[in-house]
Amino acid sequence: MGFSALVMKKTKINLALISPNYNRYSETFIQAHRNIPGVYVSYYYDGALPANLEGYGRLIGRKPMQKVMMLLISRLLHGGLTLREYSLARSLRLEGIKCVLAEYGGTGVAVLPVCKKLDIPLIVHFHGYDASIYDTLEKHRDGYIQLFVYAAYIVVVSQAMKQKMLSLGCPEEKIIYNVYGPDDSFFKVSPDYREKILIGAGRFVDKKAPYYTILAFSKIVNRHPDAKLIIAGTGVLHNSCHNLVKYLGMGKQIVLPGAVSPSDLKEYFKNARAVVQHSITAANGDMEGTPVVVLEAGAAALSVISTRHAGITDVVIEGETGLLSDEHDVEGMAENMDIILKDRGVALKMGQNARNHIRTNYSMQRHLQKLSDIIKQSVKH
Repeated sequence: MGFSALVMKKTKINLALISPNYNRYSETFIQAHRNIPGVYVSYYYDGALPANLEGYGRLIGRKPMQKVMMLLISRLLHGGLTLREYSLARSLRLEGIKCVLAEYGGTGVAVLPVCKKLDIPLIVHFHGYDASIYDTLEKHRDGYIQLFVYAAYIVVVSQAMKQKMLSLGCPEEKIIYNVYGPDDSFFKVSPDYREKILIGAGRFVDKKAPYYTILAFSKIVNRHPDAKLIIAGTGVLHNSCHNLVKYLGMGKQIVLPGAVSPSDLKEYFKNARAVVQHSITAANGDMEGTPVVVLEAGAAALSVISTRHAGITDVVIEGETGLLSDEHDVEGMAENMDIILKDRGVALKMGQNARNHIRTNYSMQRHLQKLSDIIKQSVKH
């Protein structure tokens, strides 16, 4: 660690940011938490009970003898902790961690015994599936109850998620409603709305139902033969959607480029007229939190054509910053696409409204500052 980093670590609150994944392309909201003001972040990753610390490597030694020694120590001096729990506890002590921010409910459950053992405040940030998938809720039913008792705060990203936490038994005073913020660079995007291009971006999974977006576009493309639909992302439904596009004979009008970088997404936004996403509640209960692409679209002065689902209704003002239809209503989404494609003026007006709305109410600075505030409050307690 360099001298400047050491000084920073001593003058800020040492925070352990724990994420199951290192840098998944669809989890930009977690990467943004590396920049919470007033804290020095130690980034733990690889599993709900993390196996690695960025800049350090594996928490458990690779050599068999190292593992045996750590296991003996964990049993003799830290009864009740597993080897992996002990390795995390040891690292948190060495790093001087004062607070833990766990990304996803399952991560919070996994690190709870360690935080209890060390008497370290724990904040758990829920994001979507961890508050909605039926099997996940059943698996963590008892763990969530224990989590709600110990955790300093539970962060949610939609009003629907807040109601779910309340129904699971979380005290209302511990729940912090804190929607994500888009990266500030999206506010610099300047679309001209001339091209009839609709953009979607996200994982090809059930709750995002990209096939519905494709079907909706197919219903109005005859009215707009010069229109194009681009849906970026990858996932289990990607090949099926490719096949659907091929079956519809729309390979020239519908493009599925795979995963794209944030910089590439901004380039797509420059030429777009609106952002589209047909979010639904999946058969297994999986729901969105608040899709980051909806916030990024608004910041980039693009209206949103989407569904009345989870946090989307919190951040999109119907008829002013976007157009919404019910889940599974392909005809309704198609008509909303038509409204935007046939009138550039509507797209421009709604896009500007969206930018003002997101800048005022959902900036990244506001999102990160709220996290900073509750981290400071947790440490004080």
